[in-house]
Amino acid sequence: MTTFEQPDTSRRSLSFEFFPPQTTEATLRLWRSVERLAPLQPQFVSVTYGAGGTTRDRTKAAIRTIRDRAHLNVAGHLTCVGATREETLEVASEYSAIGVNRIVALRGDPPKGVDNFTPHPDGFSGSVELVGALVERGYDVAVGAYPEPHPEARTADDDINQLKAKVDAGATSAITQFFFDTELFLRFRDRCVAAGIDVPIHPGILPVEDFTRMKRFAGACGTSVPTWMDDAFGRAENEASATLLATAIATDHCDILMREGCDHLHFYTLNKPDLTYDICRALGFATADLMMASGQGAA
Repeated sequence: MTTFEQPDTSRRSLSFEFFPPQTTEATLRLWRSVERLAPLQPQFVSVTYGAGGTTRDRTKAAIRTIRDRAHLNVAGHLTCVGATREETLEVASEYSAIGVNRIVALRGDPPKGVDNFTPHPDGFSGSVELVGALVERGYDVAVGAYPEPHPEARTADDDINQLKAKVDAGATSAITQFFFDTELFLRFRDRCVAAGIDVPIHPGILPVEDFTRMKRFAGACGTSVPTWMDDAFGRAENEASATLLATAIATDHCDILMREGCDHLHFYTLNKPDLTYDICRALGFATADLMMASGQGAA
């Protein structure tokens, strides 16, 4: 009888991305997500930030709540679209004021209806300049990376060159856009090493909660969806079958990445924790009994 050999997770780590809630119901959903995933002992969690500061107050409130109630290390996202240098760095200062020194620095997407990024007249020219300014002020900065060409990339080397520039500006790690072709990521990682990029590149994992929605999202991000995934989800008879399929696909995906030397996995949770939790447990990550600041044990 063949048995599945669990990978050693003792030296491996996790991180989870959340987005700031807009409603009371969404706030409860975010907190349930934090409570569900905190026992997996993530190295850090991150909270997204809307372009032009559209979620500024909500992002800061979510970060404060997660730190104070769940006692997790939190990284704040920061973009520079539609903002002056002063406005962007003021957000970083607000993060510092609540005890957050780790920032995921991203240029940010252009506003809806605009095809290309145009810097604010008094703003940063892009992510490289943003990274440099944050590092100069003492922040630990993570950046984005793209195993598949960014929608604005002109050549196959553009993404590698851009990542190298961000690392040269002081970034200490990179988190990739989500992907489903494991070999594609491994080839990208090899190209990064060949280009002299020597910081950890953490694979971004998107569990498939809703296949149709995910395909629309993937199309906007430039992420390819393999034909076999179309076929597999097309044969799923019901929601329960689709959930089992999604768990199996992501678990296998992550297992291969870990065996290929990826010591850290970054999950895009979409504030829906159960599938991410099941995948991490299937991979062998242990849970701890944690107490939230409210006095209730984490589920």
